[in-house]
Amino acid sequence: MTLHDATQRFLFEDTPIRGELTQLETSLHDVFSKHNYPTSIEALLGQFMAAAAMLSDTIKFDGTLSLQARGAGQVRTIMAECRDNRALRAIAQYNDDFDEAGPLLGEGQMAITIEPTKGKRYQGIVPINDTELSLAAVLEDYFQQSEQIRTRIWLFSNAKQAAGLMIQAMPSSASESSLSEDSNLETWNRVIHLASTTSEDEILSLEPETMLNRLFHEETVRVYPARSLEFECTCSKDKTANAIRTLGEDEALDIVKEMGHIDLDCQFCREKYAFGPEDVVELFKAEGDSTLN
Repeated sequence: MTLHDATQRFLFEDTPIRGELTQLETSLHDVFSKHNYPTSIEALLGQFMAAAAMLSDTIKFDGTLSLQARGAGQVRTIMAECRDNRALRAIAQYNDDFDEAGPLLGEGQMAITIEPTKGKRYQGIVPINDTELSLAAVLEDYFQQSEQIRTRIWLFSNAKQAAGLMIQAMPSSASESSLSEDSNLETWNRVIHLASTTSEDEILSLEPETMLNRLFHEETVRVYPARSLEFECTCSKDKTANAIRTLGEDEALDIVKEMGHIDLDCQFCREKYAFGPEDVVELFKAEGDSTLN
């Protein structure tokens, strides 16, 4: 079955517990088709994309949320971002002598960055070691330690699809004491037990409503409208021109004189931007005119 790329928010009625279900397919294909990633890196990158989409929808803001990890393993850096709760892109950089049997990230750090369209940028740094903890476990620890929000996360991915499921205490009721009431704690434990029965085959093949009904058919669940997701890159000719401007006019003209042109590729989508001698001259001429004005 072909899944729609979307994230689905849901709430357990009369409890301080909410959830998110994210499923990706076309957006993964759009990312993977532009690169030749090893299978294990595709699986990890799919989890990062599902997690970024899920967390972005949970926070509910206009702007960009990104997850970026750097480790001592074979994957030097891996990053996924979700913009305005709908646009995804992702990238991984790894060693030339990559071995499927070796460690991926190893020991390192992951940055969770939130850049709202309006307001201050926020970044949280958490340690990672994927030989000991999964990405899901790292994110659970982040919410528990940094945000004091009780959270459970399940992430799944293969070469074609990715999915994530999150169960979380509501922020206004997220402290340990808020779930200490017998009824709420009993509900939390029951919901987590049910969510733990999630299998990779089911979450990667079932429609959201079917999946949630299979897991929580004995609970009263309010399901909100799904948010569609798609691959979209933010690169452009203007942004690439700005990168050339940072070289300075003399260096840029020297490169054009030696090479005949300046070619820059977007690492995310592989879009190519070419600047010939006249383009570079005009670029710095326009910059000078702007400065005079």
